[in-house]
Amino acid sequence: MLEEERSLEEIEEHEPEEVQEPANIEEPVSEGESTLPPEVAEAVQEAGDERHWYVIHCYSGYENKVRHNLEQRIDSMGMKDKIFDVVVPTEEEIEVKDGQRRTVERRVFPGYILVQMVLTEESWYVVRNTPGVTGFVGMGNTPTPLLPQEVAQIMKRMEAEAPKIKVNFKTGQKVRIVDGPFNDFIGTVGEIDAERAKVRVMVSFFGRETPVELDFLQVEKA
Repeated sequence: MLEEERSLEEIEEHEPEEVQEPANIEEPVSEGESTLPPEVAEAVQEAGDERHWYVIHCYSGYENKVRHNLEQRIDSMGMKDKIFDVVVPTEEEIEVKDGQRRTVERRVFPGYILVQMVLTEESWYVVRNTPGVTGFVGMGNTPTPLLPQEVAQIMKRMEAEAPKIKVNFKTGQKVRIVDGPFNDFIGTVGEIDAERAKVRVMVSFFGRETPVELDFLQVEKA
């Protein structure tokens, strides 16, 4: 269980960690006693019979495996009428590496999975005791549903038609221009315009520093 409430902004800032594969991730966890912790019982009562989206925490790097484990448990334990969808939020991103552009799929919230469910004693145990799940996101031990606007924001990012451009440089860093008339020039990043996906690079041209405005995809970290 998480010990403190995490907002969407805090989840988004969570960076993936290098982890070793946890032992016995494929082994089911004991269901334990049927009595819910008081905080969870209160959350179940407040949720009523309505479905909501909840965030669960899992081992970073094993989101897809945990999703597969949970989907299998939903089938085998007959919980399709209580647990409706399991989503690993991802978005497409364009990155430039070694002068080559490629589109990659990036996890929006590493270490977190979204579950749409009706929170009951049975559904809580199915999700919480899935191999690889370490807890629900909420205040203390209380599962806290996402607000509708938060869900809409996440889904909008996943459904975006244009991939985001990965920026792996910052102001003051040296970059190499990989496209255009200044191809192969080395310069220093002077300004980054994220909204327009433009970067201003200072390059030495005929013995003087000259500002050149380029697209993000025209430069890479030197």
